[in-house]
Amino acid sequence: MKIILGNKRYSSWSLRGWLAAKQSGQAFDEMVIPLRTPEWQEKAADPNVMPSGRVPTLWDDGIAVWESSAIIDWLAERHADRGFWPTDEAARAFARSIAAEMHAGFTSLRQQCPMDVLAHYPSYRLTDGTQLDVERIVALWSEARSRFGRNGDFLFGDFGAADMMYAPIVMRFRTYDVKPSGEAQAYMHAVLDHPWLVEWCAAAAEEPADWIIPAYAEQAAQYA
Repeated sequence: MKIILGNKRYSSWSLRGWLAAKQSGQAFDEMVIPLRTPEWQEKAADPNVMPSGRVPTLWDDGIAVWESSAIIDWLAERHADRGFWPTDEAARAFARSIAAEMHAGFTSLRQQCPMDVLAHYPSYRLTDGTQLDVERIVALWSEARSRFGRNGDFLFGDFGAADMMYAPIVMRFRTYDVKPSGEAQAYMHAVLDHPWLVEWCAAAAEEPADWIIPAYAEQAAQYA
């Protein structure tokens, strides 16, 4: 397998696809392409690299799969023993629903708080729309943990597909100084301490300085 990624510092969808590849238990290669560069433009236009022109793209036995949710489903089908989704029907229905809600929703949070795993903005001011997104996410995390996650540290006990979908939100909460309490806070700590997230953030810190996108910090300064 090979997975095509954007900067690990910034690319939230790449993080989800990469976590799915890790969950599969299979060896894989990575190609990290810096966003907003001539190299990105070249690779994004090559259907042999990114058929959709977007990341993440997974190549598995010569088959291309893009969009992180599709990559999760593809690998869950091929490696059904790897615990992507809960085995309990009610838990699985809830997990798929909140994963789909993440994929389609929370527009205000995405726009105001782009992922930057290396930055931290204390006392960041959230807009009303972003605050509503945060409250909805915290409610979903708390319900998943209280109903289905008591046998482990993650949303449904063991780390799985729903956690992959929400891992970039955990990164955003840390960056933009969002501090939930209770079950949501414990869940955040579990994700941040997961070895795969630690590995991802360490790799982000090693990326070249000329991969930095100043616009992210400039946007954050508006709400400091």
